[in-house]
Amino acid sequence: MSPGSESALSGIFAAAIRAADPCEAVLRSLRIDGKRMIVAGTVYDLDSFERIVVVGAGKASSRMAFALEMILGSRIAEGLILVKEGHAEKLDFIEQIEAAHPIPNEAGENGARRILAMADAADEKTLLICLFSGGASALFAAPAEGLTLEDKRQATSLLLQCGASIDEMNAVRKHLSCVKGGRLAQQAYPAQVLTLIVSDVVGNRLDVIASGPTARDETTFLDAWHVVRNYALNMPPRVMHHLELGMQGKIAETLKNGPCLDLTRNVIIADIGLALSAAKESAMRLGFDAEIVCDDLRGEAREAARFLAGIARSKMTRPGPGSKRCLLCGGETTVTVRGNGRGGRNQELALAFALETQGFEGIAMLCAGTDGGDGALDAAGAMVDGNTVSLARRLGMNPEHYLDSNDSYGFFSQLDLLSAGKSHFRTGPTGTNVMDLQIMLLG
Repeated sequence: MSPGSESALSGIFAAAIRAADPCEAVLRSLRIDGKRMIVAGTVYDLDSFERIVVVGAGKASSRMAFALEMILGSRIAEGLILVKEGHAEKLDFIEQIEAAHPIPNEAGENGARRILAMADAADEKTLLICLFSGGASALFAAPAEGLTLEDKRQATSLLLQCGASIDEMNAVRKHLSCVKGGRLAQQAYPAQVLTLIVSDVVGNRLDVIASGPTARDETTFLDAWHVVRNYALNMPPRVMHHLELGMQGKIAETLKNGPCLDLTRNVIIADIGLALSAAKESAMRLGFDAEIVCDDLRGEAREAARFLAGIARSKMTRPGPGSKRCLLCGGETTVTVRGNGRGGRNQELALAFALETQGFEGIAMLCAGTDGGDGALDAAGAMVDGNTVSLARRLGMNPEHYLDSNDSYGFFSQLDLLSAGKSHFRTGPTGTNVMDLQIMLLG
């Protein structure tokens, strides 16, 4: 790939990340006016509360907490957030626990139990401010009564490998939890609850983002059961028994209605739209004729790659108003794991795109997670162009074999090693999480 393409792709991605910065999003959305706190048009009289308690979880929660401390400072009586390992910021009033993602661990469970206790201690004179973003479904993990952390770990692993969508995954996870699916809001009643959200979900569904700890849940135990059956998942016996009891009405459903909802406000402060708009502006400043193709890319990563490659090839054959084009997409694909390799959905999409566009001069693409990670690996994604596959073959590599083995991480690692290139795209933790970005440059 040419240095110019690498630089342009990296610069456009960086502009998108800056626009979706959770700290800036909080500062835009929340302000203090005397003794009033104003959030998205709603006014909170701070004198009416004896305590302000801050809790939360997710990859963006630390940056959100940093901004909240800037605004509220010592007004915060107590606080605890759960962040992904390596994503912590320096905070003065809010405690942080680093926990595992995407498979939950004991640190996440212990932290979730503590947050649940803080919500339980809240009363009508308490304002509970919750900070949630993508990643919270794994980090904020407190199994329902009768289940163990190991049950949750096994269930999560199976869901990650089967190709289930985030909606389907969270339908199951909500019904195995005592904090998700609105249960945190139930526990906090009669306190007032304000939840600030950085969305990593197509359509910004409140019950799906972070598995909706303070939102009305649209799914049921029956929906969770259907997901397990449709993907033929060999769930732990206790999980299956728990779902069966729920369908029989012997375990209470997730939050559907109740007085706690009247005291709860959920506000989305950042999403993929912010990132895409900033990416478009950045591309235009670089001289590209920029276009947002979609903000809801879903489905299998390989199918998404075929879709994007078709659009790119079509645009290459039709001259546009500019000599250079930039096509932008956002969303979250899935991978059905059939091989024993390593790689996340972004690297798999990039490798599949490279195969679909091999031999096409003038096409380059970056596919990367806005959180700076792709699965549990150290790369955010990968950059490819029309020469990636031919270069790999000249170096004795078989791209199709890597793809069939779900070993996109191995492919790009080996390619960079042999070619001294930079196909792997590494940013480190970005502090935000608004799904994935696909940036295509043409011409």
